[in-house]
Amino acid sequence: MADKLVEMETFVRVVEAGSISAAAEQLAVAKSVVSKRLSDLEARLEVQLLARTTRRLNLTDSGRAFLEQCKSILSAVDVAESVASGSRGQVQGRLRIASPLTFGLMHLNPAIREFIKLHPLVRVDIDFSDSQIDLVHGGYDLALRIADLADSRLAARPLTQIRHAVAASPEYFRNRALPSTPKELLELDCLRYSGARDSKWLYTDPSGKKGAIDPATFISANNGAFLRDMAIAGSGIINQPTFISYQAICSGELMLLLEDYKWREFTAYIVYPKTNYLPLRVRTFIEFLARYFDRDLPYWEREIASATKS
Repeated sequence: MADKLVEMETFVRVVEAGSISAAAEQLAVAKSVVSKRLSDLEARLEVQLLARTTRRLNLTDSGRAFLEQCKSILSAVDVAESVASGSRGQVQGRLRIASPLTFGLMHLNPAIREFIKLHPLVRVDIDFSDSQIDLVHGGYDLALRIADLADSRLAARPLTQIRHAVAASPEYFRNRALPSTPKELLELDCLRYSGARDSKWLYTDPSGKKGAIDPATFISANNGAFLRDMAIAGSGIINQPTFISYQAICSGELMLLLEDYKWREFTAYIVYPKTNYLPLRVRTFIEFLARYFDRDLPYWEREIASATKS
């Protein structure tokens, strides 16, 4: 059984690392050892798990199914050993995370630093992308998603609320009248996030009536931090998540517009492959993030509320 577990662990590590040589380095063994373990595993199962080319390794259909089972078995072993040792065990190993770019840079950065201080044996591998990466095929432990969820293969835990707000620099309105309704934004320079599925700016007015506008785009980009900085420079109006613009709002570089209107809201989720057991490092990190981000009122909203009241 021990040899089987070693082969399984090696197989999972090769998939997650992306190559035999990278897996060998992580496991601190020779490349030939990793290759032999894979060959022995495939020979014992009498099935090809990895399709090898000169440039990369690709999971076969059998390999994809076996990968999920291996992760469940290794996670179960991790839990069993922790219980048998009389403790929950040490939090250690490699965490593979996928995160939206701007949210990750601004908010996961300090969170991960704090987590590593608490658990110095954990190593983090993070992939920043605004695209929804396939966690199962990519070998990721978890991801942050700010979107409507549709992937039934993933478990999801709500993390925090994400609201949009309309803002611009005071300089932009030096010689312009402030808008009093969303329709008046149609006459102004709007900066649009091009990664959104729907180009419309959705809102709910003070009476609860829903509406939408589709402003002409002055500048579009697929990065919210770029659009925030353009707005700070006086180039136009943004409608974006407050987790991107909160610091500029608190400093006065941006001012909120049409505050009586509610704009689009989402929930940020932690998502991870459905399995009977999660590795201790994954479970611990999920619980840590749930504590770090307030589900109902994240810290950036508290900072905005404090700054705009003073």
